Amino acid sequence: MNVNVSDTPFKNIDGSIRTKITVGVVGGGVAGSTVALRLAELGIPVTLIEEGATLVNGPPICHLHAGGNLYREISDKQCVTLLRQSIDTLRVFPHTANIRPTVIAVPLRDSGNPDTLLPRLKLLQNVYKKLIEQDAGNAVLGDPDEYFKVYQQQDLINLAAKNLPLMPVSLDDWMVPVAKNLNLNEFKYPIIMVQEYGLSIFRIAATASLAFAKLPACKVYTNAKVTHIEKSDSENQQAWNISFQRFNEQLNDHQTENITVDYLVNACGYRTGSLDDMAAVTRNRMVEFKAAYVTQWPTCEGVWPEVIFHGERGTPNGMAQLTPYPDGYFQLHGMTEDITLFKKGLVSSTKQSAQPKLEEHFISKLKTQWKPFEVTARTQRAINHIAQFVPTFDDAIVGGNPLFGAQQIPGNDPTLRAADVSFEDQRYARSEIVKASSAISAADAILDKLVEEGLITKDIFAGLLSREEQFQVTHALNTEDVVRVAEQLAKNRHFPKALAQPVNIAKNQK
Repeated sequence: MNVNVSDTPFKNIDGSIRTKITVGVVGGGVAGSTVALRLAELGIPVTLIEEGATLVNGPPICHLHAGGNLYREISDKQCVTLLRQSIDTLRVFPHTANIRPTVIAVPLRDSGNPDTLLPRLKLLQNVYKKLIEQDAGNAVLGDPDEYFKVYQQQDLINLAAKNLPLMPVSLDDWMVPVAKNLNLNEFKYPIIMVQEYGLSIFRIAATASLAFAKLPACKVYTNAKVTHIEKSDSENQQAWNISFQRFNEQLNDHQTENITVDYLVNACGYRTGSLDDMAAVTRNRMVEFKAAYVTQWPTCEGVWPEVIFHGERGTPNGMAQLTPYPDGYFQLHGMTEDITLFKKGLVSSTKQSAQPKLEEHFISKLKTQWKPFEVTARTQRAINHIAQFVPTFDDAIVGGNPLFGAQQIPGNDPTLRAADVSFEDQRYARSEIVKASSAISAADAILDKLVEEGLITKDIFAGLLSREEQFQVTHALNTEDVVRVAEQLAKNRHFPKALAQPVNIAKNQK
């Protein structure tokens, strides 16, 4: 089957053609889905091709990174970029955030000093204030004067004596369960609370699926594996031919389909290099296999913020991350090779291939199920890692399958966190995000590139000044519908539905 997408341009309600440019996006993760949404919302015909059965599968996204305070090693510039990108993310995807703060604690055993975090936090607070002055719609992280708060040990001793709030309102309210459960003598002070929120991968997936159903400019193919791409010149017009295989239930066989598009976006995540190899373009990149673990804490009391315990990455004392969900579920990270990181889990591209090669046992995890003993062993290590700082967490149990995936890192710097897009000179772009909050920035850059190359004109989005106006269909989705679809996706992917739900105070309260 051959389809030239350019032959079927999207039309306005009055029948007039809005644009003849057509875009193909390979990869329906958060990067590819966001690019496709950005273009389709403007009426630009786009075809989204995803190998999996549903959209937005991938690494264990759980954090918005509104300032990058989890990462001491990254630059202030990257942190400011992540702050800006996170604000855009909340404005475009208002249904996907878990609105609760994050606590940053530095253990005594760690070489870091919490005082060194304060200049960065003040910088981010000032940037946030200026962004709100420029546009009041940017006030999505709460009151800028309360972007962060510092707590000395005596402050936490005083909070620990208070009753657990039924409904946290202030930062102090959120800190009460932490103060009651932390071993307060094991930390350097101050301990810091900052307005970095959670992000639900399931509600992002649900948002994308519901929005595409309402956007006639986007054609979505799932269960579709790209087998070949080829650059072609037809009547002096550059184009890309894309071949992909889909399973035909009626014929009980795979069929090859072909489409032609004017511009190609590679959003294949950790497999971005595979499409680069097909396109015969080179690129240095890294890929890292990582996992997070789902637990349930039956004796959990109170409504928890997220808690980050700093530590040296890759050592037995690596950072620990406790991320709350409804019904006592918590997602855990431990930046050690026995928990979230893996020996030989970080690999690089070569001169022969732009695609880094993970060892086969990682590929097996990505394509099939984990072995039960490994799920139990690694989850228990994660529980023990958290229980060093929260002793009462030692009775937590395995709550579900791990959240896992391979994260791409463009270039040669494994500490890179703020990245978005790169281009070739042949109508070919790569969306190379490391964090989900960078997806909109990548989509913007691709849109700007289409304008720069004369493939579209700015009048397509003239007058759409705010993010809400630029994503009208996406922004107008009903929260209940998003949550309902997200819960079904979690069930289909064999995860507790609590991971798809907004942080629900009534359910968390014991």
